Amino acid sequence: MPILPPETSLFPDDLLSSPLDNEEGKLWWVLHSRPRAEKCLARQFLSRHVSFYLPLHARRWVSRGRPLRSHMPLFPGYVFVHGDAETRRAALATNLVVSVFPVPNQEQLHADLVRVQRALATGSSPAPEEALQPGAVVKIVEGPLAGLEGKIIRRKNGLRFLVEVQFLRRGVSVEIEEAMIRGLEGAAVAYC
Repeated sequence: MPILPPETSLFPDDLLSSPLDNEEGKLWWVLHSRPRAEKCLARQFLSRHVSFYLPLHARRWVSRGRPLRSHMPLFPGYVFVHGDAETRRAALATNLVVSVFPVPNQEQLHADLVRVQRALATGSSPAPEEALQPGAVVKIVEGPLAGLEGKIIRRKNGLRFLVEVQFLRRGVSVEIEEAMIRGLEGAAVAYC
């Protein structure tokens, strides 16, 4: 049973569906928020029609014998905002932002966020990965993630496809079946 319904995590809805367009000086900024303030910051951006992305995942636990579920930030403490220098200043004015990180490789961050969004959209038990893991680089050839490249890591309950956000040195992994992957350039796939 969810405590609260899921909140808007992406505004506008097509922010990640089109190629990166830096029109009018709009850039990706990574905001480091105050502890547990990511959703509040996202709500303020939504009310002001500021483009943002706050990837969320469902977290389940049991309290007093009752199963509970909540939607938590995939990258605690971080919100991605797309805007100009005025958007950056407005974010700092909320008093919810500790620091703003400029992104030197805009295309890489945009591509990473698109892949994270696709991985979360599959609904196949996404799990946050705190540190980037070594693993075999593969390409997904079947299923909802077809065409994506990433790493495969082995967990006790099977194989997981790791999508990385290089800028944060973190990522998200989703369950995957071995038949859905191929090693890049014909290389043998060795799982870590």
